[in-house]
Amino acid sequence: MAFLQNEKPFTKHWYLTWSLIILGAFIMAAGFVLFINPYNIVPGGVYGISIVVHYLTKGMLEFWPDGIPIGLFGLILNIPLTILGIKILGPRFGIKTVIGFFLTSAFMDVLTYFIGENDPLGLKDELLLSCVFGAVLIGIGLGLIFKSRATSGGSDIIAMIFAKYTKMPVGQLLIYVDSSIVLIALVVLKDWKIPLYSWLVIYITGKVIDMVIEGANYNKMLFIISDKHEEIRLKILNDLERGGTYFTGEGMYKNDPKKIIYTVVSRREMSILMDFIHQVDPKAFLTVVDAKEILGEGFKSLEEKIEQV
Repeated sequence: MAFLQNEKPFTKHWYLTWSLIILGAFIMAAGFVLFINPYNIVPGGVYGISIVVHYLTKGMLEFWPDGIPIGLFGLILNIPLTILGIKILGPRFGIKTVIGFFLTSAFMDVLTYFIGENDPLGLKDELLLSCVFGAVLIGIGLGLIFKSRATSGGSDIIAMIFAKYTKMPVGQLLIYVDSSIVLIALVVLKDWKIPLYSWLVIYITGKVIDMVIEGANYNKMLFIISDKHEEIRLKILNDLERGGTYFTGEGMYKNDPKKIIYTVVSRREMSILMDFIHQVDPKAFLTVVDAKEILGEGFKSLEEKIEQV
């Protein structure tokens, strides 16, 4: 199936892929153990459910007096979810996803054993700080796992199954699933601050995942409409040493022909270019858009992008 990719073992790419999975699982587990689990913050997903179950089972089991280990219960949930996902969605998850959530669960319980779960960093009175740093670590860990072309399993699989039958976007369904888990935590833990902190963690985690996958990109995409387009073109080509494209347009008010310059520059180059445009044509019209990723001449090549994990 197209979702599964055969990788030649023991190549540079193979080692890099598995290094990302192992490192990502460890960082994600550390984020939970140090900043999330001790304070009963529930950031959705199977580990959010596991935190609730861990809280509910405290003192109930003789061999687990502190409650069922969060990592273990997350693993118990992930295994049947993955099997169900394979049956309904096909074999799109693969061994990398299975190893990824197994390692995350193992790292989580091992770290908890050595570090403990009773406010290990003394952040009991700094829950906002704990949420931010926990979300950043979880986002970095998940981002590295996603870069290896694996998934985190759990609520992702639930969302994909619902998407198959409802035709709703997976991202939207994932928000619904995680939010439902957060609301369950509110009912169980009876603390209205829990969902507020938890949704903050979910939001920051998503932003960090995007940054890890796409990289910190500061390039700007410019559309420039100016009667001095020739001077601006020369500035872009000769001084900034960038390229661009002309579009031919027509003004809506007078139906007069317009030359529209499309170009991509860095933040520093944008400042230089905007200052120049202000000098030659203060009435120029500019649209500035953040460019998430630029591939091609002068930037990262498409070949390099494809070869990346």
